[in-house]
Amino acid sequence: MNTLFNKTFIGQSILNTITNKSYQSRTKYFAITNLVIAAILTGCGGSSSDSSSADSGTPDNSLPINTCEASSELTLVTTSSDLSFNVEQTYTAGQSATILASVVNTDSAGLTYQWQQTSGPALSLVSENSPVLSFIIPESGEYSFSVNVSGNQTDLTESVSITANASINQLNINSDHQVVEGNGVSLRVARINDLIVDEIEWCYFSNQAVELDLTNPERPLFTAPNVNSDSVIGLKATGQFAGETLSDEVFVLVTNESTISSPYFDQPVARTYSYKDSSKYAANASNCVYSNQLNQTCNIADLPLVGQVANSENVQSVMDRVVVSHDWMGENFETFLTQADPNSDFIKLLQSVTAVVISYDVRPSFYWVATGAIYLDPEYLWFTPEQRDTINEAPDYRSDFGNDLQFIMPWRYVKNNDYAYSRIDRAVRQTRSLADITPNLASLLYHELAHANDFFPRSIHNTLTGPTLIDDFYRRTDDNALVSDQLKNIDPLTSSEMYGLAGVSFQGETANSTQKAYLPNDVTSFFLTDHANDFYAYSSTREDAAMLFEESFMSHRYQIHRDVAVTDPTELIVDWGQRGRIGSPELLERGAFVIDQIMPEEDGKTLLNNLPEPINMTAGEDWYDNIGISPSSQSLSKVSSLSTNDNAKERRPVQIGREHRDMPIPQR
Repeated sequence: MNTLFNKTFIGQSILNTITNKSYQSRTKYFAITNLVIAAILTGCGGSSSDSSSADSGTPDNSLPINTCEASSELTLVTTSSDLSFNVEQTYTAGQSATILASVVNTDSAGLTYQWQQTSGPALSLVSENSPVLSFIIPESGEYSFSVNVSGNQTDLTESVSITANASINQLNINSDHQVVEGNGVSLRVARINDLIVDEIEWCYFSNQAVELDLTNPERPLFTAPNVNSDSVIGLKATGQFAGETLSDEVFVLVTNESTISSPYFDQPVARTYSYKDSSKYAANASNCVYSNQLNQTCNIADLPLVGQVANSENVQSVMDRVVVSHDWMGENFETFLTQADPNSDFIKLLQSVTAVVISYDVRPSFYWVATGAIYLDPEYLWFTPEQRDTINEAPDYRSDFGNDLQFIMPWRYVKNNDYAYSRIDRAVRQTRSLADITPNLASLLYHELAHANDFFPRSIHNTLTGPTLIDDFYRRTDDNALVSDQLKNIDPLTSSEMYGLAGVSFQGETANSTQKAYLPNDVTSFFLTDHANDFYAYSSTREDAAMLFEESFMSHRYQIHRDVAVTDPTELIVDWGQRGRIGSPELLERGAFVIDQIMPEEDGKTLLNNLPEPINMTAGEDWYDNIGISPSSQSLSKVSSLSTNDNAKERRPVQIGREHRDMPIPQR
């Protein structure tokens, strides 16, 4: 065996030349610089409920780090074929570990990897379709793996074995992985017995200087540099714990990719693939909805809406359109659709999309009419800590919108006087069940799919003539035929003050002096003289319709009710607040219209009339004290197995707006 590190990944002796790239300190978003933007589709903002409050700001301190004084190297293991492996010099029980596979003189782009464990104590493999196999070793012993690498006239299968020693005291960094050049990278130092490691310092031991954003030293962020060929970057963390100096190393494979040519995705996106490789849409799905080589939107004939294909109202037809960066994302989504959608709401609503993209670099979630697809943040889908390790942690870049205002309008979903959803800090390694993820995922899907069905409800699928969805979108908007267009014509929101404040809070507009002077009681008067169910409804007419639909169905299907309030931004003292506002009589006509158009199987007025009457919060008390306002003689029942907090005043970070992204609409 030969030692190797940061030489050309395929085992050559020539060091890589890596071109520096400017480092981003905020969540990557698609800057559609080459398109003339005609309109903004959706403007959803906010943070996932599982986000840590310590990570909620926009980091801006990427700085160079030092070269490590001492470090390990990967070791090259050759085989009888052109397929070789890079393994760590030492493997230890309880640690994150990695094995890298490569083909001599070949980058990994265009190749398909399929790993299997062939012997040893069972492992949780979550990157089995990547050139980087990452896993956590449960116990000492012998472990063996095989990998098949195919594509580009290559079809090779080889095996490799490792020996794991007994556990020792050391840090553990999660986790080794592959990333495309220019994409975001996040790592995390695991806590020891739930305790924070002190004085964490980072260094690099590759041939490439690395700048890290250390807003949170436990969770460094950086942007993968441009590379001339697949290249490994090594990082080392050292920290103090219980009087000892501990360390660990992590390996990130930065892959060389084709030059970006897409005006739609003009920033690097992750490698993705069709979850069902047997699907007739396997080739088109990823290429048409998440590719840096998408130069023009695909025709409907190449990737129609799910519902435009006969006999498609079933899980299999939807899964044929799922595009993922990791298999576990598709598996968990399929589990949700199979076991947690008893009324087939989501199967019906998914008829109006071309694809479902679930990728580690999607944050926040969104729907985009340009591709007809929805894009889901996998933070909503993970079951195990190992799955969560694969998700990029870069925070939402809009976290600071609206900081100049003297009010906020927080929201939460509640059931039986308690939060309806679990929240697990990223530093906590804990599993989740299907019941745990259902409330958040259901609300997200009701919202995103309301957008898709606003644009292309099932009732008009047979009238779409193309050749692209954009063409049909413009024909429908010209006729004011979108559901949200009709809602605006029938019963519009009218508060200019609320529209202006929404622009500041959700679109990043600069607050003027009048807006900065508004107090919570001013905002309460603006809001209550109109008939929106949530502040976010004022971010656009599209969001108005989506918010009505989302809250209606969360209450109807899950008996989960939405709280909304007007408070000050620091003490969170409630000026006005309400639970279940969607049940207000003044919202009946608006809500019923949206439901009838998007989900005609339900009668909108009947559904809304059967919802509980709204419950007012107690003004003058804080947001948290107002969680226990529903009358109940029963003990609090928990929606998820993780909602174990018996104190109804749990002080979670507040949520404002909705976790989604603006996406531009190309000019016709």
